Amino acid sequence: MTAHKANKCTKCIYILLIIAITGSGTVNGIEPISAITGTAIVTGIFGASNFFYCKFAECCDERSVPGDIGKLKQSLSRTLFGQHIVQQYVVSALSGHLQSTNPSRKPLVMSFHGTPGTGKSFVADKIAEALYLEGTKSKYVHKFLGRADFAHPGRLNEYKERINNEVRQSIKQCPRSLFIFDEVDKMPIGVFDTLTSFIDYAANKGDADYTKAIFIFLSNTAGIEISDHLVRLMKSGKRREDTKLSDFEKMLELSAYNMEGGLKKTNMIEAHVIDHYVPFLALEKAHIIQCVEAEFQRHRYKPTQKDIQLVVNNAVTYDPKHSMFVTSGCKTIEKKVAIVVYDSRT
Repeated sequence: MTAHKANKCTKCIYILLIIAITGSGTVNGIEPISAITGTAIVTGIFGASNFFYCKFAECCDERSVPGDIGKLKQSLSRTLFGQHIVQQYVVSALSGHLQSTNPSRKPLVMSFHGTPGTGKSFVADKIAEALYLEGTKSKYVHKFLGRADFAHPGRLNEYKERINNEVRQSIKQCPRSLFIFDEVDKMPIGVFDTLTSFIDYAANKGDADYTKAIFIFLSNTAGIEISDHLVRLMKSGKRREDTKLSDFEKMLELSAYNMEGGLKKTNMIEAHVIDHYVPFLALEKAHIIQCVEAEFQRHRYKPTQKDIQLVVNNAVTYDPKHSMFVTSGCKTIEKKVAIVVYDSRT
């Protein structure tokens, strides 16, 4: 039984109980319980049933939405490679947003930028897995794909209305909702214009509390610019591991505003409601080896150096401009490792 059907069923029982308890007439000379008393009793029963229901089904409560930042931090430290800026700032941003001692006055809005395979979708999924008991399958996690959901510029008004309605209804259902917009660079210009009013400081509207929500935008926009700027920083004597969010953030904001995609000329950027522009740095060969080793470990397979080298040789091609960054990052590693593992076991 789905949560929606279960809720409808519970409400039906509630109404029937009130009718039964507060019915007119007498039974063997005994007056029926008054409507007020009957309603109070049923309210107690209904509250108790709701409590037990949420013990086993997903509800918008601390059990189903634990917001486990410790789990996220530990997970990223084990499985995310070459992204020290992400590990430092994304975890801190989420911690600050979720703290109960000083509640946020607006939703948390982050924009992830980088070339394919650098971990944008991976991190977004890890966030969902840490914040929600059901992870990415939670009904409070809403994911939109640019090419699948918003492919036709001619339907822009329809898309804007869809985003507006889905965000509004989802947050009414659970203020702790997570919205992930993937492939933003493939979305039509202006698609997010109606979203600004939900994610600004005036987000605590009468119909729902929007301040607890989280919005994450994923885009390949400015991936090449990130690589170029990283090389400039390294040539100036700065180690990759010493780069900071502030080294990239302004550049990413300008790129997102001026380059093709869903964020181009958007009033979200003009209104400064995006809290963090997070760079996912292009990966080098050493990071790919770490990805390969982690994938073998996921298969519970102990690889030889020959196994690792075979996967790396099959997966790695370098960008022609700098000859140090892997063009596809860790994106193709999973399937390459699966072949090696399968061949070794057959």
